[in-house]
Order: sequence, then C-alpha cells, then structure tokens
Amino acid sequence: MSQPMPPLKVVESSDPVAVPKRVALVRPDARATLRRVEERWVMTYPNLILREVICFQVVVIVLAVLALLFNAPLEGIANPLETPNPSKAPWYFLGLQELLHYFPPVVAGVVFPGLVVVALVVIPYAKINLSARPLWSGDKARTRLWVGGAAAFLAAFFALFACWPIVVPTLLIGAAMFSVYGDGQEGRLRRFLVSVTLPEWIMTWFILVATVLTLIGTFFRGPGWSLVWPWNMYPPA
Repeated sequence: MSQPMPPLKVVESSDPVAVPKRVALVRPDARATLRRVEERWVMTYPNLILREVICFQVVVIVLAVLALLFNAPLEGIANPLETPNPSKAPWYFLGLQELLHYFPPVVAGVVFPGLVVVALVVIPYAKINLSARPLWSGDKARTRLWVGGAAAFLAAFFALFACWPIVVPTLLIGAAMFSVYGDGQEGRLRRFLVSVTLPEWIMTWFILVATVLTLIGTFFRGPGWSLVWPWNMYPPA
C-alpha cells in the first residue's frame, strides 16, 4: 500500500530580512512530464512517392522530346594525333580547370579541392549556428567583425592573383549581407535577406563562384585558353 504524502514543510528563518524558504516533498514514484506538441504528420506514400514518380515521368518525357527534336552535339571520332584547341574538361570540372589559369596546378587542382573536402568532413562536427538563426539576430558587432574580416580577406587574397571571377561574387555576397545590417524600411526583399542564415550565405557564395567559373570556362575560353566571345569561339579556318 502506498504511504500518504506528507504535508508541505515550511522552514522560516529567524532573520526578518531573509526570504522564507519552502521545501516541497515529492513522492518518489512521480515522473516529470514534457509538454506535448501536436505536429502534422504525413505518410511517405502516397504524399512523397507519388510526387517523385510524377516528376520523374515529366523529366523523362521532356528529355525524350528534346532528343527527338535536336541532335546530340557530338563531334567526330577522336584522333589521338590531333589535340583540340582548347582542350576542355567535362563541364563539372571546368571550374577547376578555370582556376588553373590563375593559380599553380598544385593549388588549383589539389589544395582547393582538398580544402573543400576537409570542410565538408569537419563542418558537421562544429557547433556553429545550431539554432539556424538569421545572421544578424545575435551579437551584431561581433558578427560584423567576423563577416567583414572574412569577406575582406577572401577578396584581397583572390585579387592578389587577379582571380576576378571569385572576387566579384565575394563582394556581391558581402554587400548583400551588409545591406540588411542596420534598421531600414521593411520590404519583401529585405525581409527575405534578414531571414537568411550564415550557412545559407556561405552556400550561396560557393554556388555562385562555381557557376561563374563554369560559365566562363564553357562559353568564354577559346583557342589557347584566351578570353573570347561565345560567337567567336571557333574562328573560320
């Protein structure tokens, strides 16, 4: 049989200035409870799987129609005795090949990709922005110092090697980050930029740099890896 719960015991101090202390005795079989939050749950099938199947079918149909209307841009049979000028890597490696124009091969082909891989391995273990808060929601002075210093260092480092395809996106992302630093008029664009977190800004910078380097290597690099307009890529022989 369970014992009756003893009454609350109040202990008061003889000091009139001291605040009275109350000691509450809780039964040993009492358990702490958590506040339950009702969330909306949906099933993977059919809510997700059905949408993925529909998107897959749409992509297959679009690719089939494009294949019927346009010929594949294939060149002639490869000749090992004749190297094309310029000799370009596949589009997903053109960003790294573009960096070879500005940096030594070891830096552009080994150091930079290695740093990216190391960052992808280390970042998940770093306790940075765990709450995914907006960039300027915390200590604004400290954030301004770190963000401004990092942007200035990256811009100065790549400008030293005249790597403008990285300097320009770095300055643009930095300007966008600081455009919502102070208090100004509210607008749709400003509200969107204010809600962006630091990881989202870094990912945007990385994607923008990779896109710019790939586009330059694809459409603006001609014979001898020189800068040309896309319509002058292959001059008449």
